[in-house]
Amino acid sequence: MLKKLLLCGASLLFGPVAARAQSVYSATDPLAHTFSIVARDPKTGEMAVAVQSHWFSVGTSVSWGEAGVGVVATQSFTNKSFGPRGLSLLKSGKTAQQALDELLAADEGRDVRQVAIVDAQGRVATHTGRKCIDMAGQQQGPQFSVQANMMLTATVPAAMAKAYEAGAALPLAERVLAALDAAQAAGGDIRGRQSAALLVVRGQATEGPWADRLVDLRVDDSAAPLTELRRLLQLHRAYEHMNAGDLAVEKNNMPQAIAEYQAAERMFPQNLEMQYWHAITLANKQQVPAALKLLGPIFRQDANWRTLTERLPKVGLLTVSPQELKQILAAK
Repeated sequence: MLKKLLLCGASLLFGPVAARAQSVYSATDPLAHTFSIVARDPKTGEMAVAVQSHWFSVGTSVSWGEAGVGVVATQSFTNKSFGPRGLSLLKSGKTAQQALDELLAADEGRDVRQVAIVDAQGRVATHTGRKCIDMAGQQQGPQFSVQANMMLTATVPAAMAKAYEAGAALPLAERVLAALDAAQAAGGDIRGRQSAALLVVRGQATEGPWADRLVDLRVDDSAAPLTELRRLLQLHRAYEHMNAGDLAVEKNNMPQAIAEYQAAERMFPQNLEMQYWHAITLANKQQVPAALKLLGPIFRQDANWRTLTERLPKVGLLTVSPQELKQILAAK
């Protein structure tokens, strides 16, 4: 029933354009009326796209990016293909504007599209179709663009741009989130809020995509998606410390490992995983009494951590004497 109403509404709103419904709306191309930002950090070369909408799982439709290539936001009556096709055009040597022009030229639904692209050189291109639902608009700045449609007020793009420019000292991920917060404070989506996403890629490709997506977070359904997205970013930062701690363990740099685990633990003091590996590192550094103080409360909360501890010596992750191991496993 909802799909019939959407198609019916599209016919009324867009007349002849909507008659070619396959070009404007299909079940695989959601109506991601929303606000978003695409940006490149001139200091690091990193590129980001961030978005919030009153639509389920907006990050699977709007946000696209590739290290060393660029980022794309495709929204309003979304044409998902603009994401991968836009990146492919950039990769072939097109500028952001050339890529956008080519995408729109072949799209009969261009009047209901909203698209923004930033390429790896920081060049920006933005399109807001003349039949995007009010309030709709865009604003470009140095190496960034903000865009919005179906907003409560017309002030959203200007508020986003102002917040982004004011956050120049922040890491790129935190900076684009500040722009989203400003959009919501200015009224945001007239329908409310449901989902959000944040993607940050490297300025240059490295050994593979598994290393090139620096941040890739989505909130698919939430009453406060930006609040949850910021919490996830903070958790992501904490686990960056955990990963750095693991790397230090591999290099047998125990003081560095402890420092990294402690940094993560300070950010999320109730996280048992962070407490646990901090304790195991202490034990491996012959600081068993300090490790026991941490392990006892962990074991009381979840006995599975004790079972895991029994398995660590076999793979060399717990290098204590048999007597010390017995003492650790008896921690209460």
